[in-house]
This record gives sequence, C-alpha cells and structure tokens, in this order.
Amino acid sequence: MRLDKYLSNYSGLSRKEAKQAIKQGDVLVDRIPATGPQQVIHEQQDIRLAGLRIAPRGPRYFMLNKPQGCVCANSDGQHATVIGLFCEEEDYTDLHVAGRLDLDTTGLVLVTDDGQWSHRITSPKHKMPKRYQVTLQDPIANDAADRFAEGILLRNEHKRTRPAELLVLDPHHVELTIYEGKYHQVKRMFAALGNHVLELHRASIGPISLDPELEPGAYRPLYQEEIERLS
Repeated sequence: MRLDKYLSNYSGLSRKEAKQAIKQGDVLVDRIPATGPQQVIHEQQDIRLAGLRIAPRGPRYFMLNKPQGCVCANSDGQHATVIGLFCEEEDYTDLHVAGRLDLDTTGLVLVTDDGQWSHRITSPKHKMPKRYQVTLQDPIANDAADRFAEGILLRNEHKRTRPAELLVLDPHHVELTIYEGKYHQVKRMFAALGNHVLELHRASIGPISLDPELEPGAYRPLYQEEIERLS
C-alpha cells in the first residue's frame, strides 16, 4: 500500500495532509524518514507520525438514516450514494452497505467494512428481522395480517415468502416485519394484495432501531453493544 494512503486510512489525516507530513519529514518508516508519498509499505512495518506509531484500525460499523433519492452503492453515475454521504476527508472506500434499500426508500442502513459481520445480517439463513413503516395508497384489507402470516406468493415466484408480521396502525399506515430480503419484496408483497406502497421507511434491523436523533443523510458509529447484538 502507498504510504500516503496508509496514513489516510489509519491516522485520520486526509491524503493531502499525509503528503504534506511526509514532505516535512514527520513520517518514519522503520525509524527511517519516508522517501515519499508513493513509498510502498506493509502493515507489519513500524510507521510513525510525529513520533506516534500508526497502526491499522479495527473494523468500522455505522448506522445511517438514508434519504430518498440516494442509492445504496459506492458509486453511481446518476444518483447520490450512501457511501458518498460520509465525510470526504476520511477514507471510506472500503465501506459497503449491509442490506440495501431502494432509491425511494428511507430509513436505517448499516454500513461497515467487516464482510463477515455484514454477511451474518444479510444471509437468508439467519432470518434477520427487518421492520418497515409503510404508507399505502388504498386502505389495508381486513384479512391482510392473516395473508402475510401465511406467506405471500409474489409475481414470477414459485414459492411463498416467509411468514411476515403485519401491524395495522390505521387503514393507510402499517408496520411490516419480514425475515428475508427479496428484490423489492415489501412493495411486491402489497402489490400481490392489490395495493400500492406510497412511502416505505425501514425502522429497524434485528435488535437495532434507527436512532431518532439522526436526520436524513446523517450517520453515527454503532455502539459496541449494538455491534455485539448483531454479531
């Protein structure tokens, strides 16, 4: 890895600041002044910035309140991305979304650079519950809760969805908890009942609920207890 990238990853410096520190002679590699930003180093080497050793940090975990019009991707040619919402002065290129949301769906998104952790969240075999707040075009059918509990046969599918839990708040507003993550699943489930989803918001994943203090587009690191509850 290039030395300036290493410092940007693990010291909190921006890439520009890292280059400046190297140029000023503030960076030592195995006790020897660095030769330049492009110097190739290995994580096992002793890298010091102003006398302090810079070592790889542990994995990172965040919750983010996804706004509408933002895609769950690292890059996109047409829309803003979830990863792009993170501060530009830090290196977030290794982060990814653990459980995507549609372009127009809002709410809780978990972001990490820990692939094993995100796999436990997204893998169908773990049946991680995901709770959504749904606004419907038409009043909810009286038998909807029973039909969701039985599983819904989606269009172009040959097997019903796993049983889901429906809580009716009023005729046009419900909460739905599902235990899988098929493509556009919530919208397709209501479409199978002849209804249309106007607004969709993810409120929780497993035991973790979206922090009410987070405005759309804002994020915060997960607390250690939250990480462990999802592990």
